[in-house]
Amino acid sequence: MKILLLEHPRDPCPERCNDVANTPLSSSLLTGYVAGMLESRGHEVEIVEGYLEGLSYEEIRQRIRAVEPDLMGVHLVYHWKIDYELFTFLEQLKREEFLPYITVYGFYPTFAFEEILQACPVIDSVILGEPELTFAELAEVLSGRCNSIDIAGLAQRDKYGRIRYTRRKPVEDLDLLPFPVRTEAMFGLPEVNIQGSRGCYGRCTFCYINPFYGQRSRWRGRSPENIVAEIDKIISERGRKEFYFTDPNFFGPGQKGQKRALHLASLLKQRNVQFGIEARVNDIHDETIGALVEAGLRYLLIGLESGRDHSLKRMNKMTTVAQNERALRILRRHGIEPNIGFIMFEPDSSLKDIRANFEFLRRNDLLKNLPVTANVLYHHQIILKGTPAYQRLQKEGRLKTLPASTYEGMAAFADPQVAVLADIMRQITNFLFRRMGSIWSGREEEPRNARERYARLNRLLVEWFETVLHALEIGEKFSDEEKEAFVGKAKKAINDILYFDSKTRCSKQR
Repeated sequence: MKILLLEHPRDPCPERCNDVANTPLSSSLLTGYVAGMLESRGHEVEIVEGYLEGLSYEEIRQRIRAVEPDLMGVHLVYHWKIDYELFTFLEQLKREEFLPYITVYGFYPTFAFEEILQACPVIDSVILGEPELTFAELAEVLSGRCNSIDIAGLAQRDKYGRIRYTRRKPVEDLDLLPFPVRTEAMFGLPEVNIQGSRGCYGRCTFCYINPFYGQRSRWRGRSPENIVAEIDKIISERGRKEFYFTDPNFFGPGQKGQKRALHLASLLKQRNVQFGIEARVNDIHDETIGALVEAGLRYLLIGLESGRDHSLKRMNKMTTVAQNERALRILRRHGIEPNIGFIMFEPDSSLKDIRANFEFLRRNDLLKNLPVTANVLYHHQIILKGTPAYQRLQKEGRLKTLPASTYEGMAAFADPQVAVLADIMRQITNFLFRRMGSIWSGREEEPRNARERYARLNRLLVEWFETVLHALEIGEKFSDEEKEAFVGKAKKAINDILYFDSKTRCSKQR
């Protein structure tokens, strides 16, 4: 059976440029794992990298025509809107009889399958959760190898138009999965993405990692030997030695997780690789981090989320501020300056919470790098369907959704003063990210004396945040006009710092 898997184009949303990722990094290998499973079952598989290759829909259409697939799967990614352009494209393909059957998979469709099936009638089914086995069974049915119409993990319409589905249990032994297929575009990334585990033993209210896998999901790890076998294959075939583990929680729970990490470190050390990971702060231990650094660990992201225990408890982080600070000390002692996950603004944040967050960031030297400062001084909690936070706010009657989609929810801040600070910082940081985007991406040359300019911008961001926070703490009010004026001055200062000298030089040349 000929099967085409599509990574569809995704348009950036300028207003959301400073928000957290709209799909977990672990989703980056979904298509590769599906392809690996299908090829192991004897199917002919083609992956079209519409996103990474920057393809237009017309170029994608030509690729599909060349393959003439019997089945197409689309890794459907939410990018802050309902993708009517993609839906229209699929409708045209079905109308032109290019595609007998279309299924979609991913984090977004797992939680929004009902509205997707209603919005795009030509989508025949939605795969819920882990896609490999469900997709393989669907291919068996459509190719005539199997007669079953009830496939666990598949949401589809019955003959009356009603949507029927059952959830599939997560894969118990990840070592049994074929290695993911990687395209040339995937190998064009700075690091080779690799997945060492799935799920998380945490239960954070803002996270939908575990709900994606199912109600009873848990952390599951591949064996170190299986991981290294995949790494050896990549080194042998591609000569690549830079990797990034896409696991939301690299370490497994407790001592067993630490022991597994130490064993993996001993195997990686023999291969002279470099790699990055993501982890919970309570899993950062001196011995394990030391061993991983010796094995090639260079990058690490930890979810600090807050500098106040009260807020961490509200998020059900199962960690403390003391653990946050201990993790930072251990990582820095081993030469790792971590990237951090941080939620400055929650729907229930108080000014006291915000002040505690700010002081935590400052005393732990987390406000000295411009990209980090811009991120942490405005990061509000994204409320996506499937998370405990979404369910709680919905139950409390506080959740608001857009008419076009129930996938992303919004909730007004319980404290209107917090809302003022959040609005001001959102506008300023979004403006900064738009201005800096072409520089950070390498499309535009850095300005002269870039380091000094960025340091000035960094100091100003901290100053603006503290100025507004202090004003709100002593009871000052900000009218809409006052907010607009404050943001306007900040934008002018950003422009002056980044572009004043270049404009002056241009004027002199003229």
